[in-house]
Amino acid sequence: MSSSPASPASRARAQTHPDSPAPQARSATDAATAGRRRGSGSLLVLAAAALWGSTGTAASFAPAAASPLSTGAATMGVGGLLTFLIAGRSALRVLRRGRPVLPWALIGGAAVAVYPLAFYTSMERAGVAAGTVVTIGCSPVFAAVLERLLVGAPLTPRWLGSTVSAATGCTLLALTAGHGARAGHDVPGGVGLALLAGASYAVFTCYGARIIRAGHSSRAAMGSLFGLGALVLLPVLAVTGGPLLGAPRGLLVAAYLAVVPMCVAYVLFGAGLARVQAGTATTLTLFEPVVAAALGVAVVGERPGAWAWTGTGLVLLGLLVLTVPGRLPRALRRRSRGRSRAEAAVLRPDSEG
Repeated sequence: MSSSPASPASRARAQTHPDSPAPQARSATDAATAGRRRGSGSLLVLAAAALWGSTGTAASFAPAAASPLSTGAATMGVGGLLTFLIAGRSALRVLRRGRPVLPWALIGGAAVAVYPLAFYTSMERAGVAAGTVVTIGCSPVFAAVLERLLVGAPLTPRWLGSTVSAATGCTLLALTAGHGARAGHDVPGGVGLALLAGASYAVFTCYGARIIRAGHSSRAAMGSLFGLGALVLLPVLAVTGGPLLGAPRGLLVAAYLAVVPMCVAYVLFGAGLARVQAGTATTLTLFEPVVAAALGVAVVGERPGAWAWTGTGLVLLGLLVLTVPGRLPRALRRRSRGRSRAEAAVLRPDSEG
C-alpha cells in the first residue's frame, strides 16, 4: 500500500464518498434536525387539536338561557371576522375574481354559516362527545362524495369501509348516547344536526380547496369564506346573543371560543403543518374527538354506555381508515400529493401559519 500523500483528486473523492466521515456527520445532523422539526410539528398539531376538542366543553359553561345558536354565531361570527381581517386584501382579491371563484366562495361562505349553528346545537341535544365525534367522523365521508360529484374522484373500497363503520357508529350513538348531565334530551335530532354540520364542514373545505387550486393562498381562501359566513352569523348573534353576552360568564365563554379555538389553534396548526406532512397532520387531528369525548365525561359529566362508546369507536375507526395513508402506487402518490396538501391546508381555516 502506498504511503505517499493523497492527491487533491483522491481527497475530493474521499470527501464525497458515501462512507466518508464528513457526509455521515452532516447526514446525522440533518436527520436529527428533521426529527426535531417533525416532533415539534406533531406537538403543535396535537395542541391545536386539543384546543378544538375543548369547544363543546367550553360551550357547556355558557349561561343556561343562552342558546346554542348564539354560541355558534359568536364563535365563528366573531372568529370569522378576525380571520377575514387577518387575511386582509388577499381575501378581498378572492371575492373580486368573478366566475368561477366567486360562486365557490359564496357556496363555501353559506356552509360556514350553517356549520356552527348545526354543530353547537347538535352538542346541546346529543351531548358533547356524540355531537363532536359524529361531526368530525362523517365530514370526510361527505367530502369524498362531494369530490366525486364535482371532479369525478373515485369512491374507493377504503371509502366504502369507512362509510359503513362511521354510519354504524352514528346509528349506535343516535340510539344509545346522551346519558349525561346536560345532554340526551333529543339524541337522534342531535345526531342529525351533527351530520348536517359534518356535511357543511365538507362543503367549505372542498370549495376552499378549489379556491386554493385557482391560485390563492389558504389564508386568503379561508378569510373570504369566513368573512362571508360572518355576514350571516353576526346578525344571528345580534338577535339571539342577549343571554350569552349579557352575563360575564357568557362573555368569557364567547371570547374563549372566538379567540382560542378559532385563532390561536389555527396558528398552532399552521406552524405544525409547516413541519410535518399534510397526511400526518390530518391524522394527528384525530386527537380532537378523543379530547372532546374525554372532556365530555370528565368535565361535563356525560356517562355514555357501552354501546355509545362502541359507536364512538366505530366512528373514529372509520375516520382513521379514511385518513391514514396506505400503500399506493408511486405514480398515484405523485399525482395525488399536490391535491392532498391543498385539501389538508383548508382542514383548518388559518393553516398557512
